[in-house]
Amino acid sequence: MAAKVKAVFIRLRFFLIAVFFLCLKTYVLYKLGFQIQTDNLLQEVLLLMNPISSAVLLIGISFLFSGRTRNLLVVILSFVGTCILYFNLLYFRFFNDFLTWPVLFQTSNVQDVQGSISELVRWGDLILLIDILVLLFILIKKEVPLQLRGKREPVLLLGVTALLFTLNISVAQLERPQLLTRAFDREMLVKNIGIMNYHLYDIYVQSHSKAQRVFAESTDIDEVVRYRNENYKEPNTEMFGIAEGKNVIVLSLESLQSFVVNETIDGEEITPFLNQLIEESYYFDQFYHQTAQGKTSDSEFLVANSLFGRESGSVFFTHAGNEYNSLPEIVSGEGYYTTVMHANNKSFWNRDMMYLQFGYDKFYDITSYIVNEENSVGWGLKDLDFFEQSIDLLKTQPKPYYTKLITLTNHFPFELGEDDKLINEFNSNSGTLNRYFPTVRYMDYAVEHFFERVKEEGIYEDSIFILYGDHYGISEYHHKAMSLFLGKEKLTPFDHVQLQRVPMLIHIPGHEPQVSHTVSGQIDIKPTIMHLLGIDSIADVQFGSDLFSEERQSFTVLRDRSFITDEVVYTKGLCYDKSSELETQIENCEPYFEKVKLDLDFSDKVIYGDLLRFYQ
Repeated sequence: MAAKVKAVFIRLRFFLIAVFFLCLKTYVLYKLGFQIQTDNLLQEVLLLMNPISSAVLLIGISFLFSGRTRNLLVVILSFVGTCILYFNLLYFRFFNDFLTWPVLFQTSNVQDVQGSISELVRWGDLILLIDILVLLFILIKKEVPLQLRGKREPVLLLGVTALLFTLNISVAQLERPQLLTRAFDREMLVKNIGIMNYHLYDIYVQSHSKAQRVFAESTDIDEVVRYRNENYKEPNTEMFGIAEGKNVIVLSLESLQSFVVNETIDGEEITPFLNQLIEESYYFDQFYHQTAQGKTSDSEFLVANSLFGRESGSVFFTHAGNEYNSLPEIVSGEGYYTTVMHANNKSFWNRDMMYLQFGYDKFYDITSYIVNEENSVGWGLKDLDFFEQSIDLLKTQPKPYYTKLITLTNHFPFELGEDDKLINEFNSNSGTLNRYFPTVRYMDYAVEHFFERVKEEGIYEDSIFILYGDHYGISEYHHKAMSLFLGKEKLTPFDHVQLQRVPMLIHIPGHEPQVSHTVSGQIDIKPTIMHLLGIDSIADVQFGSDLFSEERQSFTVLRDRSFITDEVVYTKGLCYDKSSELETQIENCEPYFEKVKLDLDFSDKVIYGDLLRFYQ
């Protein structure tokens, strides 16, 4: 018996070595690359266990072949597994998240993100190829016996894989009951079932969402409409229609977070103009971005539709053919000329297709601007030049108009020439955070120039201005450096949620400034603009509410199902008291669980089922 076991081991030695290396590499990346924390021994056992079944399945594909082909496939499939791990690592370094299939199919973005990817690659990453080189060395030395294909091998392999995965799931369910119903928490899935198995599960989830449109019925929208009607908030009568007939100019400020507002670096204000503009505007200091993997495209979707973006991927790619009742289309029906100005490729984020669905009259993309090496940095045209050239475009538009301008300079990896640096870099172990402050300062300077120019051109008095940060710029990956800037020893999940606040200003010339502390988010912008223009939103399917409404609930939900109220913050399964910033009893957060679920689930139902095609 022992001799037979030894013979089997010798025959499968090359395969087992490859599986061992891939599992070891996965575990090391869990701890050092993805920084997955464990709270108990069972979680640590799961991290060690969960790569096994997927590694056996992936490399076991070689069992379908024999001879040199099988041995070569062991190496190739090990490399494929390494690539899956590495692509996730690169993505995690910026987004602090794991890849999903919709993200992988956003191929039209690849060329534009090359600069960002090069910033994330490190020489030390080459260590991930050591096992591949070892396997190649063994193969070249011909120390691997040639294998004949056994008829039962693939079946036995599947059986072993199923057994290992069942064991993994059983242990994971002990640690985290109802695990596979919590697909919105990707870190939890990876921690419990493994990164490879997570990707297989993600394929299932995405296929299921695709099928929802096919099986959707016209009556499915009725329940959503009832929920919307129950939660509709009447507009503030004093604010309703005060901007009727005025131009609406929306500034989407790239990667701008609220932690820079009224702060300094070496005694110099980071956002001097925004600080001044806040003193002349309606400012919402408890306003949160609600984006997920779609980042800027998510913020555009939220603002245009008052619907949440997808939990994974980008609606701009996955549901660009849906029927929407978007803000540009609505105001166009009121006589507004609607445009977007963004000096980037029209196909990036699939904007050229999605803007048609939103009802924009014109998209001024990179072809509408003069872009050269002198006026470009990082992702393209510098903000100062972008705003200056956009003024000429604004002047040609019929009035009134609704125009959104999307900035670029303050984009990861936050590159800026020395001549444009108006403030010093921060000093920390994070180059990303250090460079962030000068690019924010430059964007602030460019926005100041824009306001000077609209005043010079006589545009200012006939317009209202909405300015907001589109999403975070500094991810959780840089928390250690961020804690240094904030003067905290260590950032908690509560702090992370608070860092998702972004500036939100509504500037109406001649109006008295006012600071609002209502908890709110990007989903509230659409009904707010509609009511300012005197457009009733009661019949619109939307999940936000007017920021000025006296009936609105001080509440907002993030795409990962975290939520914030005046009293509590809920995130990662923990409830925090907002005043003390300390963890409190979960019962204090439970009254909001149902609303969070319904808001996100009904919004998803509208998108996945394309339900607005049934709604008049």
